[in-house]
Amino acid sequence: MRAALIQQTVLPCQDTENLSCALSLASSALETGAEILVYPELFLSGFCYEPGRRGTAAFEELDPFRALAIDYDCLIIGSARRGRLNLGFCLDRTGLKLRPKIHPFGEEKKHFDGGDSISPIATRWGRVGLEICYDLRFPEVARSLALQDADFLVTVAQFPAQREEQWRALSLARAIENQIPHLACNWAEGGGSMIISARGTVLAEAESGEEIIFGEVDLSERDQVRGEIPC
Repeated sequence: MRAALIQQTVLPCQDTENLSCALSLASSALETGAEILVYPELFLSGFCYEPGRRGTAAFEELDPFRALAIDYDCLIIGSARRGRLNLGFCLDRTGLKLRPKIHPFGEEKKHFDGGDSISPIATRWGRVGLEICYDLRFPEVARSLALQDADFLVTVAQFPAQREEQWRALSLARAIENQIPHLACNWAEGGGSMIISARGTVLAEAESGEEIIFGEVDLSERDQVRGEIPC
């Protein structure tokens, strides 16, 4: 499965600009044959705390991505705000599936509640173990997803550039300790998005700034690695 990590610039409260950027980058990724598109955390709104910016239950802002999912038969992964929850999502032609961010960070706690459920999302590409940003620092989240038979991990994030070394180490650790492919997509300001194999090999890695990286998600290698060294 060919995956594209879209390391997008995210401007707080600039929904129109973010949407235009996201769709332009999606077009470039889909032209290369990508089946899975992964965006950063809150890629359409950023951390926007303006009054009345909590969204509606119908997720109308995702309508252009619904059209892409239908037209290209692809899987789109990101996160969006609803009320006091930061909700990770998987969107394909069958619909939208949601999972909450478990651990809000710092200032976020004034505006977001942490979720209380951890489970993979079933898609035709496999069972997606979805984490959001600060969740990456808690190995229990990824381990719970792996023990519930997630086929690959996805982390969508806005990790800052000053913690790039921690981002890289944690992203690799989550793949290695669970022997599972990991698609770790950061925003452009933080950089360092990575596609990591179940062996912990970095298949593609972004620098800082806006960029798309591509790689193959190989579930057969995951099973082979686990056969060699049980985890």
